[in-house]
Amino acid sequence: MGFFDGFFDSLGITEFVKPSIGMTDVLDILIVAYIIYKVIFWIKETRAWVLFKGILVIFALAVMAALLKLNTIIWILSNTINVGIIALLIVFQPEMRKALEQLGKGRFFSYFTKGDNAANSKAAARTVDEMVKAVEKMGAVKTGALILMEQEVPLGDLQRTGIPIDAVVSSQLLINIFEHNTPLHDGAVIIRNNRVAAATCFLPLTDSNEISMDLGTRHRAAIGASEVSDAYVIVVSEETGKISVAKGGVLYRDLTAEQLKNMLSRQGNTGKRKRAIWKGRQDK
Repeated sequence: MGFFDGFFDSLGITEFVKPSIGMTDVLDILIVAYIIYKVIFWIKETRAWVLFKGILVIFALAVMAALLKLNTIIWILSNTINVGIIALLIVFQPEMRKALEQLGKGRFFSYFTKGDNAANSKAAARTVDEMVKAVEKMGAVKTGALILMEQEVPLGDLQRTGIPIDAVVSSQLLINIFEHNTPLHDGAVIIRNNRVAAATCFLPLTDSNEISMDLGTRHRAAIGASEVSDAYVIVVSEETGKISVAKGGVLYRDLTAEQLKNMLSRQGNTGKRKRAIWKGRQDK
């Protein structure tokens, strides 16, 4: 007789069915635990965290109403749960879209999109050099600029709002586009596949109330574009000439040319890129 058999006999429990746990059960539990962890981690990194805490409060009130047998509250909650699920889908729609985009950017899909890595790395390095050179020169003379560098999420919907260019990225071209009183200076430039895809593109403005009041329309558009994509959005302030980058809904301000290059470079290691990012002041 084992320890647990004697323990349950002492409690007067003569029949006890021991649970049978196999490898599939363990795997099932681990997968569910990982999914729950990732969902909570994802929610904490978004504005949905405040809404999620509100839902927990409502759930706690529902448990309390069930314990105290508050029939009216229980009836209201039970009859509105279907409507509540639809309302949650509507409220969390931006966050759900972003989560699906993150899932689509997983490494699993990268095996199907591999190309000539050496050629791509060389072209990407040249593109970054030309962009940094142009941004540095425009910042020195306080020429406002807004440049999107496409990553995994396609920017075709934003590109269609502008004028197609399809040219090799060069500092001279970018500077000429954003020169004052030129036909293409108003709006954003989109860099796709190491080429200038389009100019004068319209970007969605962020609806966040947490950003600094001193930021203008150009910076708000940069944050808005970074919220709906994984693009690096470079901003040159027309008032101060300072360089900023929006990524994932966060604005990294007052960057130097070297910090910008480290942030945009696809060949730099993760540690260097993180140090470059966190040197700048952030505004969300």
